[in-house]
Amino acid sequence: MQKPGRLQLFPDSATIENNALSIGGHELADLGGKFGTPLYVYDRATLDGALSRYKAALKTSYPGTALVTYAGKAFLCAAIAKWAHDQGLWVDCTGPSEIARALAGGLPRANIVVHGVNKSDADLELAIQSAGTLVVDSLSELQRLVSMLRPAERSRRPSRTLESLWLRLQPGIAVQTHHAHTQTGQAESKFGMTPDEIIAAAQIASGAGLRVDGLHFHQGSNFRETAPLVRAIHIGLDLAKEIGLRDRWHFSPGGGWGVAYCEEELPDPDIDTYVQAIAGSVSRRCRTIGISLPVLHLEPGRSLMARAGVALYRVGAVKRRSHGTWLLVDGGMADNPRHALYGARYSCLPAVGVAREMSEEVSIGGQYCESGDVLVEDLMMPKIDEGELLAIPVSGAYQISMASNYNGACRPAVLWLEKGRARLIVRRETPAEVCQRDVSKF
Repeated sequence: MQKPGRLQLFPDSATIENNALSIGGHELADLGGKFGTPLYVYDRATLDGALSRYKAALKTSYPGTALVTYAGKAFLCAAIAKWAHDQGLWVDCTGPSEIARALAGGLPRANIVVHGVNKSDADLELAIQSAGTLVVDSLSELQRLVSMLRPAERSRRPSRTLESLWLRLQPGIAVQTHHAHTQTGQAESKFGMTPDEIIAAAQIASGAGLRVDGLHFHQGSNFRETAPLVRAIHIGLDLAKEIGLRDRWHFSPGGGWGVAYCEEELPDPDIDTYVQAIAGSVSRRCRTIGISLPVLHLEPGRSLMARAGVALYRVGAVKRRSHGTWLLVDGGMADNPRHALYGARYSCLPAVGVAREMSEEVSIGGQYCESGDVLVEDLMMPKIDEGELLAIPVSGAYQISMASNYNGACRPAVLWLEKGRARLIVRRETPAEVCQRDVSKF
């Protein structure tokens, strides 16, 4: 049974009981009172449901081996890494802290994929030691990697190995997203290598005795149309044949499938449509050009995590003026910069008194000294009083992972809701922790 209106944006377990909003059997007002605000809550049932749809679609649509790799940049902590491990996922990491969190969650080396557009020598060293797969982004990065893996270097450091080496392709084809900053596959993008550079990279690796066994590309984040993706897949597979990828080789057309953030964007883009477009085009193209099916990797982040997460804020000041009403909350762009960065749109419901008439158009702003510190603009809401708790849905991806200490903000706590239990998985940052890196004597 479809949920009414705005409630469709909330996690699968969201209900309205006694005129109050609950998730996973917990009233949000109770969680906000117990754990404080701002507070992020994640519903495991929603995560599991989205992942099940990916796995079922791959099993039905793809005749070869297919794997799901969770895009850690959406949100990663030790508990999320453990969830990924328990579900048999790989995890895509960028940078040492994401690798550390993946390892803290018990993820085996073989299931860690390291990306990065400008890896330092230290980043490469860490990837060699800690990850099963390294995705090379540029020719210069590959040259440095070759130097690190020369026989003389290996003899001095026998533990230095590399299990799997992929190359990142820039296909030169953009997908349509809501903002140019979320596009990554177009010709002018900073990411990846052109087809000519991929060919040169394969030659460099072969000359150094390194086996390239995978190709990766990514075209953008939060897109809904599959036609540009199919065109890029053809480019990638033709290139795979040209550089001689065969036997058990890997192919990843990235992730980025979209979700609905507000009522006007409903329904959510269909995961089956996305998976079927990828699986079908890979299967057909491999058959047409005469190469073996690759191990197919999909890298969802947003489409797994976004709707599973809800952000809770407490209203402080309410400013009702002739040109509109501001609800000012105790969080903002320090925990969710997406509106400031991309003009992202969100919706909202009060945690209590949900059935009240939507009588007032409001904007929801944060407590920070920036005019761009806005979470929601021009949204119909009930008349909200100071002290009320607000719930913003579709907050599970690219919020906590992009949080900052702007204006001295302490990053929020994060809860994991599962089988009637609410478990703290990231504790609230304290002012003392914010100051820990300061040098006190200088």
